[in-house]
Amino acid sequence: MDQAQKLREIINQSDPNEAGDARIITVSSGKGGVGKTNFTVNIGIALGKLGKKVTIIDADLGLANVDVLLGIVPKYNLSHVLKGEATVQEIIVNGPYNINVISGGSGIMDLIDLDQNQLEKLIHSLKYCNEISDYILIDTGAGLSKSVLSFVDAASDIVIVITPDPTSITDAYALIKNIIKDEDKKIKLIINRVESNEEGDEVFNKLEQAVSKFLDKSLENLGYIFEDNNLKKAVRKQMPVIEAYPRAISSKGIENIAYNLEHNSKYTKTTNNFRGFLNKLMSKI
Repeated sequence: MDQAQKLREIINQSDPNEAGDARIITVSSGKGGVGKTNFTVNIGIALGKLGKKVTIIDADLGLANVDVLLGIVPKYNLSHVLKGEATVQEIIVNGPYNINVISGGSGIMDLIDLDQNQLEKLIHSLKYCNEISDYILIDTGAGLSKSVLSFVDAASDIVIVITPDPTSITDAYALIKNIIKDEDKKIKLIINRVESNEEGDEVFNKLEQAVSKFLDKSLENLGYIFEDNNLKKAVRKQMPVIEAYPRAISSKGIENIAYNLEHNSKYTKTTNNFRGFLNKLMSKI
């Protein structure tokens, strides 16, 4: 209890240099291979093109590959900060449209495994991200691991990426079932690799009906990304598709989603603030 109280004091202490509230969005999926990280990187750039300051935190411990998709090689990651070997400023790598990228490395593990000193460093690192960002995008791992659920549980803004594949839909339902207990959560769906708007509608309606019937909750349809060979070509180039092929149909879909997040009142910022996110995150210890 003493440790938890100390952490709350650090979170809630006023900082004269602290800017406004960054919008924290966790991006997750029920299973791997659905394009979650690709979406995170590209939506970050799309928001950057809209003039927003974006920080991406790669918290996918198993397959941390935000840096690979951007063709960058970070010298340090968050684990170096937690060990006292680097500052948060030193681990940030600049990407296209001035987006900031932080590699989690093995730094973001189950919070209960971190000691007091490491938790304090994590809090200060996230507070710095808040100071320099309009959006903080947290690319979590896929599935139901403790580290994934810690971040998803703490966020009120959650994006789940799925594909029309039946296993993707059922795994997404299992994830939603684990995180939808909180009334304040707004779970948004991105349906990737659709062949048509009609297919996207069908997939969304199928999952929405199951969530409504069995969990008595609703989902938000944030948009579709069409099947596009340019995505594969961009990955081989180690470039985001929105940068390599800005006129591609997938790039246009991502830009529409970014516009919805920023300008569509249905999808704009939730009431949860940055300190609320940190307090929820630390409550997991």
